[in-house]
Amino acid sequence: MPDAPRTVPPSLDPVVLPDLTPGDAYDLETGADLEGFELVDLHLDAVDLEDSSLFGTRVVGLRADQADLRHASLAEVVLERLDVPVLRGVRGRWRDVEVRDSRLGSAELYESTWHGVHLVGCKLGFVNLRGADLHDVLFTDCTIDELDLVQARATRVAFVGTRVRRLDVQASTLEHVDLRGADLDEIAGVRSLAGATVGELQLARLAPLLADALGVTVQD
Repeated sequence: MPDAPRTVPPSLDPVVLPDLTPGDAYDLETGADLEGFELVDLHLDAVDLEDSSLFGTRVVGLRADQADLRHASLAEVVLERLDVPVLRGVRGRWRDVEVRDSRLGSAELYESTWHGVHLVGCKLGFVNLRGADLHDVLFTDCTIDELDLVQARATRVAFVGTRVRRLDVQASTLEHVDLRGADLDEIAGVRSLAGATVGELQLARLAPLLADALGVTVQD
């Protein structure tokens, strides 16, 4: 019997940010070009960074009712202790980004491109990554109410100690997607799980869904 194919984990480099310049709320504006900034403990009604560029920047302790990151480009960025009920990040470009100890309610991130993104200790509500392009993405010790990966292209995506109440992978393209570290309550689109790795206990829980998707009748 041939050996099972090896699941390749995400490849992530830590984000190192020395010698940052202190910033304030006035630096957060549409089309901003922020390089080498550190913004700490900002409490705002709204943040508008649409079409902005953040490079080599750390944002810590941001609280806002809503944040707009549509079409924004983030590279070598650390986002820590965010508390944002509504995040709009449609068609964003994130490369080498860490999101730590944050609470996001509704996160509209569809058709985004993520390369080297690590979410750690986050509580996430509805995460919409429909049609997104995900490479080297890791969720560690997170809680996610719903993760929507419909029509997404995901390569080297993994979950460690993470609960996902509902995962939707309908019409997605998966390669080296490791679900073994995810506590999954519900999965939609089991026909699109090709390219994913699951554990034996997960497979047992998925068996009724797989049988239904394949039109298999199970009888004793």
